[in-house]
Amino acid sequence: MKINKIIVLDDELIIRKSLQEQLRKRRYCVASCSTLAQVRSLLEKDHFDLVFADMCLPDGQGMELLSHTRANSPRVVMMTGHGSVECAVKCMQMGAFDYILKPFSVESIELILKKAESAPEKNSLAIKASEGQGSPLIGESSCMLQLKALIGKVSATEATVMITGENGTGKEEVSNEIHRLSSLNQKPFIKINCAALSENLIESELFGHEKGSFTGANQAREGRFESANHGTLLLDEIGEISPRIQAKLLRVLQEHQFERVGGNKTLNVQVRLIASTNKDLQKAVECGEFREDLYYRLNVFPIQVPPLRQRGQDILILAEHFLHEYANKYNKIILGFTDEVREALLQYPWPGNVRQLQNALSRAIILSEEGKKMDLLTLALTHPQNAHDSCPIKSLEALERDHILSVLSQSGGSLEKAADLLKINTRVLRNKLKLYQAV
Repeated sequence: MKINKIIVLDDELIIRKSLQEQLRKRRYCVASCSTLAQVRSLLEKDHFDLVFADMCLPDGQGMELLSHTRANSPRVVMMTGHGSVECAVKCMQMGAFDYILKPFSVESIELILKKAESAPEKNSLAIKASEGQGSPLIGESSCMLQLKALIGKVSATEATVMITGENGTGKEEVSNEIHRLSSLNQKPFIKINCAALSENLIESELFGHEKGSFTGANQAREGRFESANHGTLLLDEIGEISPRIQAKLLRVLQEHQFERVGGNKTLNVQVRLIASTNKDLQKAVECGEFREDLYYRLNVFPIQVPPLRQRGQDILILAEHFLHEYANKYNKIILGFTDEVREALLQYPWPGNVRQLQNALSRAIILSEEGKKMDLLTLALTHPQNAHDSCPIKSLEALERDHILSVLSQSGGSLEKAADLLKINTRVLRNKLKLYQAV
């Protein structure tokens, strides 16, 4: 399992500091405490992956933590200076991940960390959320339950799937889940973004080319269909391909055959196709922009991914997930959201969907104060204008603020890197951030 955040629980300051320093050198996010009450408070406010817990504490036995954390996901390593075989067996029976005697060596801690990182994930909601990496499959709203049901049904087949939805809803993650649950999950899963390539390039990417077939073709190259043979191919933004490529794609779907660019040899493939688009392809067919016969070949099993604004409380579930993810990434402890932030998250229309929520939380965590809850100032949501509204002109200060926050986000939260990119020193950058947080 992936280890990001660790708690060190020991009432001996020297041991606590020593272990904390060793773990931080390995770039883990570490919180330390000396009592059961303190660690329980931490676990109620945030998600941790691993706990090193002393057996004897001022307010109880460390083993009491095992029953507390079993449903809350952290694995627990018990520590004691008075070890016995019976004690070790009892700890393991109660659900401890491992058991270590004090004083322990650097090597013994290294072994436990390696064991934890190679262990399978625990079956808990928090761990599933951390696996999602922004997946829209996190959530229990009615529309998401319907989506999961559709994915489960079509994954049991090799039918062609058409995934539609707005930008940022997570269409690619849905395709990942279809492939993961299918019988082809050990076979190749090849992806191509049709909108990112010109007509000539996409033809070569899809079908491959022979040496000398065009300028720069110095050697023969197989295309994505060949690479995906006996597996799955995702054609992202399928609505962007030209009529000529549409015709070649139709032939592959009908006959399972094609030729490389510049080649005469007919190649046979067996590929499970998944297509995705944010366009209304039915309208594109009516306008003559997309072939009707290809549309029906692709639209065998349509799946509509709901926009985030229709997912209700899923917004908060996703927000909690991104809070944990980016707090781990930026090595910060943020104690959740204020009530005002929760309300704002639910009321905001999220035109950019899950992707926008992810970016907003990433930026807000960079600006949030360590050890406190995220507030509205750091979240800084701006309401989008309706289509009929006039476009507002931003002040110079607002433009500077947005640019600084964008550069800081791209720099992974590093003030030094951001200041270097902005051509200012870190003191000036820090002062500007303080100023904007006070606005």
